[in-house]
This record gives sequence, structure tokens and C-alpha cells, in this order.
Amino acid sequence: MKNNKTFTMIKPDAMQNGYAGLILAEIEKAGFKIIEMKMTYLSKESAQEFYKIHKGKPFFNDLIHYMTSGPIIAAVLEKDNAVSDFRKLIGNTNPKEAEVGTIRNMYAQSIDANAIHGSDSDENAEIESHFHFSNEKN
Repeated sequence: MKNNKTFTMIKPDAMQNGYAGLILAEIEKAGFKIIEMKMTYLSKESAQEFYKIHKGKPFFNDLIHYMTSGPIIAAVLEKDNAVSDFRKLIGNTNPKEAEVGTIRNMYAQSIDANAIHGSDSDENAEIESHFHFSNEKN
């Protein structure tokens, strides 16, 4: 069934600030079912592979450094219209522009340290979920 799963990562800033439990509670309160979840650390190589779409951009090295600076929680979520509903729940990448009540409005520090990642398409949700939950990556 298409369009019922998405991928998320609770990023190092949210983990370091103790927001993981609060964020997971918001996700569940919004009707998402957590079907896979793990806490892990991204290696430099894994982070570079995951964010390869941004390679060559001015912020790439800072992004890799940030994403490897502490633990993350990776999770696969299930709900009807998962990708679009989750993007609404997390809010704008820039927390100053995120709607009140969204995860980034409540828990993000900046556009760079924005607390959470959410897949932007069904295709990317599948790719990103497989990246973190395939046998080769565990």
C-alpha cells in the first residue's frame, strides 16, 4: 500500500536537549504508529551517504559534522497520508517560520539544528527507511 509510511530522524540537537520523548509523544498523539525505531550514531561515511544529494553544497560539511555529533533516533512511521501529514506535523525547516504547535516550532533551535527530519516523498521515505533498517546497515 502506497502513501502510508514515512521515515523520520530525531536529530542530535533534540537528543542532547532531552526532547526525544516529547517528540515521540507528539508523533503518537498525531496518530502515527511507530513500526520500527532505533537509537544509533551516524558515522561520517553513513551521514555522507544519507545526505549525498547535498554533496557540493556550501553547508554539506557542517551538516555531516552536526549529524555525527551525537545520537539520533531513526524511525519508520505508519498512517494514512503519512508523508504529507508528517511534514505538516514537523513544520517549516526554519523553526522561526514553523507554525505554532509544530514539532520544529516547539523543539528546534535554528534552521541548522531543526530537531527532526521527515521524508519529503513516498519514494524518499522508502529509500531512507531502507537505509536505516536494512540488514546491511544495522
